[in-house]
Parts: sequence; structure tokens; C-alpha cells
Amino acid sequence: MTTKAAQRSTGEIALIALAFVFSALLLLVPLALIFSFALREGLGVYLANIAEPTTLHSIGLTVLTAVVVVPINIVIGVCVAWLVGRFNFRGRQLLITVIELPAAVSPIVAGTVYLFLYGGQGLLGPVLQGAGIQLMFTVTAIILVSLFVTAPFVARELIPLMQQQGSEDEEAALSLGASGWQMFWFVTLPNIRWAILYGAILTNARVMGEFGAVSVVSGSIRGQTNTLPLQISQLFNDFNVTGAFAASSTLALMAVLTLVLKSMLEAKGGWR
Repeated sequence: MTTKAAQRSTGEIALIALAFVFSALLLLVPLALIFSFALREGLGVYLANIAEPTTLHSIGLTVLTAVVVVPINIVIGVCVAWLVGRFNFRGRQLLITVIELPAAVSPIVAGTVYLFLYGGQGLLGPVLQGAGIQLMFTVTAIILVSLFVTAPFVARELIPLMQQQGSEDEEAALSLGASGWQMFWFVTLPNIRWAILYGAILTNARVMGEFGAVSVVSGSIRGQTNTLPLQISQLFNDFNVTGAFAASSTLALMAVLTLVLKSMLEAKGGWR
């Protein structure tokens, strides 16, 4: 019995060590390379590249897009998950398929569809231009296409959870006289809060790192419609390798900051 326990312990240690090695190779080593290239000419050059006006604008635009897109997708995801998880209706499976559609479509294809729909020569483009509305190659286009490509993430996290949980707790709250809002706030939300948080983190990561769809609809105008991934690409094309890695390190720091915030919420129990 002791021998078997020792063998099992050795196997567990080996698997844990293997997991750490793979994590280091896939995550830590690339991150270390990004920061080493970004800082290879010194901290002063690194900060100067970050403070370059077009890079600062791309950082601000990326954050702005995330601030707008993430809350909208949380609200939409919760509503869709509530509908799918709590009601049976004709077309329910079709709705689930539609929710998954953005994940199945290539981001570049999604951007092209938006261009053909809202562009100057697109289906609705002439009507919008006649009304004095310009959507493509603006910040609005970036937000619209980011909403599309990130639409499934929150709903994906919530639908299986809400289907598994059932509706008994909510029915009990209603039978005790709770209003619809009280039921959602005190019963439903505590049961799905972590799924919402994970969906929001995935959405935020995709918004900040999205390249394909945004590159089609934004026009990649420096200082106007360049998000951080587009700015990194243009810096590489300009052979400004240090500037590109400096911008890349900023994007990596945003991702790390998101994970740190999630860990702080978990540690403090703010969502419990």
C-alpha cells in the first residue's frame, strides 16, 4: 500500500513538473523574450517608444474599445443565457447556433462582411452616406466588429452552467414574493457570477488582441483608428523592432493586469 502511494505520489510530481515545463515553454519564455527585446536598448528608449504619440493613441483606443465592448457583451450574454437556459421554445437550437456563429467565422471574413454591408459600396453604405453617417474606417467600426467577434464568450460560459443549475432556486424566490429584479440580484447573479467574470476576461482578452477583423474595418490610420495590435504590425513593417516589442510588452502587461485583477477578486471574495 505504501509502495503504491509512493508510486502515485511520484507520478503526480512528474505530471506537475511536466505541466510547469510546458507552461514555461509556451507562456513564460515568449513573455521573457518580448520584454528582453523591448528593453535591449535601455529603459529610456523603451519609455520613449511607449510615449510615442501614435502608440499612446493606440493604447487608449484599445482600452476604450474594451471598456465599451465588455459590458455590452456581458449584458447580452446574460440575457441570451437566461433565455436559452430557462425557457424551451421553437427555434431554441437555432438561437444557440447563431450565438456560436462568430466563433466559427474567420475574423477577416467577419470584417469583410461588415465592409460589404456598411462600406461606401456596400449594401447599406449609400443609404448611410446619404444620411451623413460614416461607419467604416472609424472607431465605431472597430467597436461594432469587436462586439461581433466576442459575442459568444459570456453566453458560452453561462448557458451550460444555467442549464445544469436549473430554475428551482428562482422559482422558490418568486413563490416567497420576490420581484423579478430581487430574484435576479439575490439568487441568479450569485450563482453565475464566476461564469460572468470568466466570460468577461475572455472577452477582454479577445478585444485587446483582435487583429484580423479590426484591420479590415479600421483602415489602419495612424493616430486615429490603429488599435495596439495594428500599431505593433505597422512598427514591425517600419523595421522599428524595438518599438514593436515595446508596444507588444504593453499589450502583455494589459493581459497580466487583467489576470491580477481576477486573482484579487477571488482572494478578497468580492464575488462570493
